[in-house]
Amino acid sequence: MDAIVKNFPQAVESDRPSQKEAEDAVRVLLRWAGDDPQREGLLDTPARVAKAYRELFSGYDLNPEDVLGRTFEEVAGYDDIVLVRDIPFYSHCEHHMVPIIGKAHVAYLPNGRVLGLSKIARVIEIFGRRLQTQEAMTAQIANAIDDTLRPRGVAVMIDAEHMCMAMRGVQKQGSTTLTTTFTGAFKADPAEQVRFMSMVRGR
Repeated sequence: MDAIVKNFPQAVESDRPSQKEAEDAVRVLLRWAGDDPQREGLLDTPARVAKAYRELFSGYDLNPEDVLGRTFEEVAGYDDIVLVRDIPFYSHCEHHMVPIIGKAHVAYLPNGRVLGLSKIARVIEIFGRRLQTQEAMTAQIANAIDDTLRPRGVAVMIDAEHMCMAMRGVQKQGSTTLTTTFTGAFKADPAEQVRFMSMVRGR
């Protein structure tokens, strides 16, 4: 689990700017955008933005190991794919700090232990609520489950729309990006990858 902590650093409270510093930074951005932070409609905006950022980036305060630590061993011999699909998430692009909106599909092959299904959604939430690239987030989810649960394999697929493509630059709305990460038996056996893909698509 040390690798997870090293690769996915959490916020250190002492390194954080104060609430006032955060609000002052928002005022600077408002001025830079061409508006007046002193006008009535924007007076409370810096405080609201700082509060929203605490929520939107709350994943820095959470450790996936704390979520994944509790497992269940009473599985009655079940050892086939466990798949949770169509898990919605919201993240933010680390390059432009605009939203990434998508769905994640996560599967694993148990090795004597299983996770509570809500724990998988919580792990996606933890990594989603950080500045991200989709590629990194896909790998982070897979590695966190693999390192903690030690299953026979993990498969993760993310399908998301990036607002940095839809709202700016090429401005191509509706285009989505698909990424996958496989570990263990999923990585070693293409047939397991095909089975995962088929189950995600509901075939």
